[in-house]
Amino acid sequence: MADHYEVLGVARDASADEIKKAYRKLARELHPDVNPAEDAQERFKLVTHAYEVLSDEDQRRNYDMGGQGGFNGFPGGNFGFGDIFDTFFGGGGGRGPRSRAERGQDALLRVDLTLREVTFGVQKSIEIDTAVICKTCNGTTCQPGTSPKTCDICRGAGQVQREVRSLLGNIVTSQPCSVCKGFGQVIPDPCVDCRGQGRVRARRNLDLNIPAGVDDGLRLQLSGQGEAGYAGGPNGDIYIEVQVRTDEVFGRDGDDLTCTVEVPLHDAVLGRHTQIETFDGPVDINLEPGVQTGETITVKGKGVGHLRGTGRGDLLVTVQVMTPHKLDSKQKELFKKLAELRSADTVTLRKHKTGFFGKDKRR
Repeated sequence: MADHYEVLGVARDASADEIKKAYRKLARELHPDVNPAEDAQERFKLVTHAYEVLSDEDQRRNYDMGGQGGFNGFPGGNFGFGDIFDTFFGGGGGRGPRSRAERGQDALLRVDLTLREVTFGVQKSIEIDTAVICKTCNGTTCQPGTSPKTCDICRGAGQVQREVRSLLGNIVTSQPCSVCKGFGQVIPDPCVDCRGQGRVRARRNLDLNIPAGVDDGLRLQLSGQGEAGYAGGPNGDIYIEVQVRTDEVFGRDGDDLTCTVEVPLHDAVLGRHTQIETFDGPVDINLEPGVQTGETITVKGKGVGHLRGTGRGDLLVTVQVMTPHKLDSKQKELFKKLAELRSADTVTLRKHKTGFFGKDKRR
């Protein structure tokens, strides 16, 4: 009788994992479903028997001490039948043919937008490189005028069953058909243009309707706009990630736009009606007499469009009073006269506000 270690090609001090790995490799090569050679079945039996003995601690110990470890009597213990059955026979049971069609992959695209585009929303058209349905076969994977044929080996079942002798008698095994790969059909004449995939690589235009109110980092899902699926399978999705460029003049606070207006000192003192240029064009604002730096003027409805719902946010205009630093002699004289008239005004420390319980709000 052949030495079990030599049959599996392992050393006598091989670990249980090494023995199991060697057995699985040989069993895959010698299994009757994949190896039609005349001696494959006998070698498969020897390999299986060697593994049954060496995978059981008691049987291996008995074998190493000179015991036969043979077929007779099935000396007690588990000889790994569950592993054999699950690994190579697929747990039995035919599951029927599987679909050749597969869903296409999703894609992530990044789109740069200006703050103006985010404010009103924008339509864009971008060119993408992706998989599209093959126009020649229309996703069928077959040459025009031909069609898939039922597999002669599995007769459309996608599975083949064979009877194999084992230590427990005859066992019916079930595996995906090696001819049709489990699909139950074969493609005698694959489409030449797509090489039997039902799809080809191409560049196409993607129309985007970006709504107002999107924010930096937001992702929009375009269902069914991704790659075409294999063999006519459904398209994947496209995810659009928004990136908003910084504007030179305007900022954003939620759905409100923000900006700062520099006001000459005399306009801050006397007040003034003026205009500022916005995304909506010129907008009137009213500077009240005595307006201070840091005060905010709210222009209703001139902010960012609401992403959900209707309407828009506001435009928040912050005042920055500009103190003149280059004066001619006449202007200096006027300021001196003003200082004399306002001689009661002094430089003082401003008291900070406290909360209801006297705590410093700045902390």
